[in-house]
Amino acid sequence: MGKYEDLAKKIVNEVGGKDNINSLTHCITRLRFKLKDESVAHDDILKNMDGVVTVMKAGGQYQVVIGNHVPAVYEDVLAVAGISGAASEDTPAEKEGVFNTLIDIISGCFQPFLGALCAAGMIKGVDALLIFFKAYTEASGTHVTLNAIGDAVFTFLPLFVALTASRKFKVPEFTALALGASLLYPAIQQSAIVVEGATPLGNILGVDYYTTFMGIPLIANNYASSVIPIIFIVWFASKINRWAKKIVPELIATFFVPMLTLLITMPVGFLVIGPIISLLTEALSNGFNSIYGFSPIVFGILVGGLWQVLVIFGLHWAVIPMVMAQFGTQGFSNILAGQFAASFAQTAVLVALLFKIYKKKDRELIMPSIISGIAGVTEPAIYGITLPRVKPFVISCVAAAVAGAYAGWANVTAYTMGGMGIFALPTMISNGADGLAKGSITSLVNAVISAVIGMVVAFVLTMILCPKEYDAKTVEVDLTVDAKIVSEEAIFAPATGNVLPLKEAGDAAFAEGLLGQGAVIVPKVGEVVAPFDGTVMTLFPTKHAIGLVSENGAELLIHVGIDTVQLDGKYFESFVKQGDKVKKGQKLVTFDIAAIESAGFNTQIPIIVTNTLDYADVKATDAKEVEVGDKFIEVV
Repeated sequence: MGKYEDLAKKIVNEVGGKDNINSLTHCITRLRFKLKDESVAHDDILKNMDGVVTVMKAGGQYQVVIGNHVPAVYEDVLAVAGISGAASEDTPAEKEGVFNTLIDIISGCFQPFLGALCAAGMIKGVDALLIFFKAYTEASGTHVTLNAIGDAVFTFLPLFVALTASRKFKVPEFTALALGASLLYPAIQQSAIVVEGATPLGNILGVDYYTTFMGIPLIANNYASSVIPIIFIVWFASKINRWAKKIVPELIATFFVPMLTLLITMPVGFLVIGPIISLLTEALSNGFNSIYGFSPIVFGILVGGLWQVLVIFGLHWAVIPMVMAQFGTQGFSNILAGQFAASFAQTAVLVALLFKIYKKKDRELIMPSIISGIAGVTEPAIYGITLPRVKPFVISCVAAAVAGAYAGWANVTAYTMGGMGIFALPTMISNGADGLAKGSITSLVNAVISAVIGMVVAFVLTMILCPKEYDAKTVEVDLTVDAKIVSEEAIFAPATGNVLPLKEAGDAAFAEGLLGQGAVIVPKVGEVVAPFDGTVMTLFPTKHAIGLVSENGAELLIHVGIDTVQLDGKYFESFVKQGDKVKKGQKLVTFDIAAIESAGFNTQIPIIVTNTLDYADVKATDAKEVEVGDKFIEVV
């Protein structure tokens, strides 16, 4: 078990326990759960948990955003939950929309080997750069070796995708690898079947064919570097494999189930799935080229401006197959050109915010987020700093759109998949496929210019449009003018019972004031009412805790019981929902004191002013006992 064992235990518990987890994968910053029932996960608890940035739901996945160290957390979560990551074959399929299912399949098939894919692209880029600077020639053994290392992943992509797709579709891994290897077999490739001077036997689907399988026309294709055909082939194999297991006696199933799966799946793959998917992929690639040809500038604006919005919901994965299709059919792609500057625009916003934000907690987050942004990972910046403030996030999108317009106009091109941020630059050294000289850095230079444009626009707009922010206790006051005295706000007792100082709370986080200042009520009546006129900010699914904000801005947490989250709502009943406006004295929650105590839980009610730092003082009552409506806390 790793150093994130405690965090992993908390995450597993708050997503509903290990029995609620169908499967788990991760990307660069997120744990991506497939839960049996998302409604039992405690979103608000996870969002406020140390070590968790936020929670997102998209593409049929429950995404817990962690940050750059997510691989280590992922391993500990797997160990704590006792799962392998992939769903078991007997796990019932969830009913989702077509779009959610598609996103889930795509992300599930690419995420596991994304690191190797990016590393290979970077090696190819560095090799091209060294050739450009004449460190060695293409005839040298150094180039042959580096090119083999970098090109292998791309050449044998069907094998990598076959392995990951087997986990998505619940096909035995080695059967899936056999399918991928068959698709890559040299003698079945178009280059082997369609030899120079050969006469076609006929034409089908508008394509000449040169051989047949049992009299059925076989349209030849080159499947090296392809990704979509093998996904559909493995999906089809999952149906055949399941059928074969039902009809083959268990005594001989070890050999005959894989044999039937291969014998039925691959002919269908070669005759039907491969040709149709290849034609559709080519049409999709041509379609993108047509849109790009119509207006590269508009295309760049759309991709650049919307990229970070797609990242928020994890929907940027939908673009990857289109990019891979272009690499496969033409050897280069312009689709991602517009998004290259997005991470740099986001980073420039953060740099500008260093001159605007003087809140210690936020400044501690900004610097590591800048480093991540330069490397192309923007989730810490988005979720931690810019998105909660809205305006900085919008500025980053506008700046990325302006940079994308330049990238489109300058025809910024990527020639292979690679890293992100500055590590994507080597992938923009020409391989000659687009007519530029092999090793040309024209696209790389224009990509850098687009990034600079995005950074300048983002920095300037942030400096002009974003206000300064201070910790409440560090605001500088002009002593030459009369200072405005803030009037006191009274927070009234939300429950009836005995009063204890906060330090006597039965939970250390409350007792030490880590969440803010306040006091504790030991209830005599199982009812909580609104302590002021305001709004329900948060109502935990377990109904044991409620967050309120007053009309004057005081933020209050009322936490009924210690560790009562474990009751999962039992013995509690709520009468409001998140977002409701409430009046002082309005009933919020009722609870059964006797039943909670019989279950072994402390019924203390810590009442915390969570934005304590916004006030000069938070003073709790000196009374030993209060009734609903008594003055309880004063804030200045």
